[in-house]
Amino acid sequence: MSKPWHSMVEDEILRELSSRREGLSSQEAIERLRKYGYNEITKVKRRTALQMFLDEFRDIFILLLIAATVFSAIIGYWEMLHGGEFMESFADTITIGAIILLCAVTGFVQEYRAEKAIEALKKLAAPKARVIRDGKEMIIPAKEVVPGDILVLEEGDSIPADARLIEVVELKTNEAILTGESVPVNKELAVLPEDTHVSERKNMVFSATHVVYGRGKAVAVATGMNTEFGKIAGMVQTAEEEETPLQRKLDRFASKIAKIVIAVCVIIFALEAFEVIMQMQFEPEGFIQAFMSSIALAISAVPEGLPAIVTIALALGAREFAKHNAIVRKLSAAESLGSVTVICSDKTGTITRGEMTVRTLYLAGKLVEVTGVGYEPKGEFRKGGEAVNPEADMKLLLQIGALCNNASLRRNDERNAWEIFGDPTEGALVVAAAKAGLEKGELEKNFPRVGEIPFTSERKRMTTIHKTPEGDIVAYMKGAPEVVLERCNKILEDGKEKKLTDEKKKEILRINEELAGKALRLLGMAYRKLPIVITKYDADIVEKDMVFVGLQGMIDPPREEAIEANKLCQKAGIKTVMITGDHKLTAVAVAKEVGIFKEGDVVLTGEELDKLNDKEFEGIVEKVTVYARVSPEHKLRIVNALKKKGHIVAMTGDGVNDAPAVKAADVGVAMGISGTDVTREAADLVLTDDNFATIVKAVEQGRVIYDNIRKYARFLLACNFDELLVIGTFAVLGGIFGSELFPLPLLPAMILWINLVTDGAPAVALATDPPDVDVMSRPPRRPEEGILHGMGAFIIASFLLQAAGTFLVFCLEYYVWPSHPWMLPDGTIDEVARRLTYREATTTAFVQAAMFELFVVWNCRSEKRSVWRMGRKAFKNKFFVIADIASIALTLGITCIPTTQQLFHLTSLSITDLAYVMAVASWGLFVFPEFLMGRKVWKWR
Repeated sequence: MSKPWHSMVEDEILRELSSRREGLSSQEAIERLRKYGYNEITKVKRRTALQMFLDEFRDIFILLLIAATVFSAIIGYWEMLHGGEFMESFADTITIGAIILLCAVTGFVQEYRAEKAIEALKKLAAPKARVIRDGKEMIIPAKEVVPGDILVLEEGDSIPADARLIEVVELKTNEAILTGESVPVNKELAVLPEDTHVSERKNMVFSATHVVYGRGKAVAVATGMNTEFGKIAGMVQTAEEEETPLQRKLDRFASKIAKIVIAVCVIIFALEAFEVIMQMQFEPEGFIQAFMSSIALAISAVPEGLPAIVTIALALGAREFAKHNAIVRKLSAAESLGSVTVICSDKTGTITRGEMTVRTLYLAGKLVEVTGVGYEPKGEFRKGGEAVNPEADMKLLLQIGALCNNASLRRNDERNAWEIFGDPTEGALVVAAAKAGLEKGELEKNFPRVGEIPFTSERKRMTTIHKTPEGDIVAYMKGAPEVVLERCNKILEDGKEKKLTDEKKKEILRINEELAGKALRLLGMAYRKLPIVITKYDADIVEKDMVFVGLQGMIDPPREEAIEANKLCQKAGIKTVMITGDHKLTAVAVAKEVGIFKEGDVVLTGEELDKLNDKEFEGIVEKVTVYARVSPEHKLRIVNALKKKGHIVAMTGDGVNDAPAVKAADVGVAMGISGTDVTREAADLVLTDDNFATIVKAVEQGRVIYDNIRKYARFLLACNFDELLVIGTFAVLGGIFGSELFPLPLLPAMILWINLVTDGAPAVALATDPPDVDVMSRPPRRPEEGILHGMGAFIIASFLLQAAGTFLVFCLEYYVWPSHPWMLPDGTIDEVARRLTYREATTTAFVQAAMFELFVVWNCRSEKRSVWRMGRKAFKNKFFVIADIASIALTLGITCIPTTQQLFHLTSLSITDLAYVMAVASWGLFVFPEFLMGRKVWKWR
């Protein structure tokens, strides 16, 4: 267990670590490196490309198809031994094998590309460190830092290890990556209570954070996986991965299909084998025929195309995600995002930009709104809702903020963004001045700094002295409003210096308190013209008799697009929850502005959460919309509690503090630019633009993907069950009365063509269908809702109608109007005539079954409208129209080509036969979804 370094005095820490202020010796450092290991995060062994490819074969449907491939290969080999041709014997094996390979390759390529994209986003964190060794300051690789090393910290440095401060000069660090709090933390040497929370340990600095102001020295107390950063990384690596909702539903669906297939196949094989035994025919052909009937039945029941179509739908969806700045690391997560009921989002850098921004000015008794977000120097100044040009007093207020300041604003052309170098709070003042046309570089040329009284946490103010263009000397002060007011005796109003009365002070402090209640961080601004004779600029001489100018209030504001995105989430029935390490007041203010927090909602802090047991917490978790001052462990608990209540949870974040919850969520979403490697590795989806609004586009695309998968599932089952019914019926009758009287109307090769080729292209086209207009206007589907929810009546109506058509055309051709009468008057069978008639009958059955599916697919494109009510929209998806026409042409084409006639046991149809078969198949156009969808026929998920 690590020691409470923050509650120990510096000399005691140095003794514990056997270190000293002059640093370790080189030999001591080498020995400690052997003992503690490199200062780096242990990487989880990544899956190799081969492992990723082999993982694609773990799907239940794929395993069923592999089993069918093995059996059909055995039969094909047996047929070849008895004189069969290779292509005819192994047609089924080759076709099923090809679809298995297609599924595996498609899934592998997408996941492999995603992994490569993630690797491209990786950045080196703190590659170098400045330490004191052998009494000298030196730069070493950060991974060689050991406990006991004395770290030298300066502005801009990344901190390589957790360390206890032993020397501080106005040191501030940005710890947003660890705590989620955007405001820099002032560091000090005070000894703190042992139970002080990590985010409040002001005498410590932490690995992966960085210095934004000042300098200092610290003794390293923890490295690598023992740092706060490393502990969180360890939590992420040890967390178990869960299946996505789609995976669970498909597995549940597949296992039930598998049980039905196996049960029916065993029954059919037993019946046919029993017939062979009863007829005392123990030739292998009889049992092979029985086995072939079972395989045909299995092929008809197993939805061979489902894995391929689901994979293709997800891959196409992933491509759409990429267009909208999102990388899908796991294909199944693309759909899962569409089913989320709660989005848990970090505040800093996700809902907000992570960039302090001046929002309000107060001067001369009036409030001025400042528009614009972030560091881009664009915005307006508004009074009473109307834009105004900054007058002299306002310009002076902004000028003081920009000059009494050590930050700078620069344009990064590579990132096409503005960046602040220095303290973000000071940066906000520079940006505010730039919005009024007061560029800091120009101001510094005209008002060169000639002196400075620096900010300290005790003074709570900073003063700089400048020479004006007229040759005067002026002091500019900024600081805590109450501290600045104490040093003022005048106030600037309408360009004139007036006496600062007690009433005016009280009014300013009241406004200060009111604005602070809105989570604004406020700074007071004042000035004083100094006598030329003053040459020594110290606080006692300069910081008195100041003229108060006004206040500047700033906040890390929400992204404008995040507000719109949250509105769309609410419209779609998705709850957004803000989880942050920031203060409660700030979190609530931002949440209100975004629309996340409403009257009656509950706000919980980490401290309050710790006081609740799991049962108490689960009782209120659905009412909470804001969590403040929370740790990574709290975030995990929040996500797990929501999941226990049945929610599908998405967690978005960028800092390492988000990573455990990101991994525990049903869908983890990480930021690609500002996100840490740890978080990106834990996520299912990575946003390359760090924009919360991209989440909403992803939700919409996820819903579209799921809708299209449902379309195909409905199409597939509506058309596969008829084959099961037809083949099952004839197999049973053939087992009782003989296979010559009741042969199978559809053969395995025909079924494979129907299931994979005829259905394949239109099914893939369904995956590209445009979304319904209400896709983001309906609530999320219930988590327990299966893929087949509400489809029962449609599926039953469709497969009964299709089966009836197949029965009809087969019976007409085989029994009623045989082209070659095969039943002789004496009751015997002309086997040659029967085979010719059977081939023609199976061809009509095959064409009817295939054409019915190519007609009914038009009614599988919407759950609310049949093709007759879609109008021109029915032809909007040109890929679908072309795919359907091509499938019709191909299916009719294989009945005319000699090679495919032999391969699929087909023959050419006359115009008359084709006409009446097409007429029967057109019944598929009259299966109306508006009357059949949504009706509860079964509870099968």
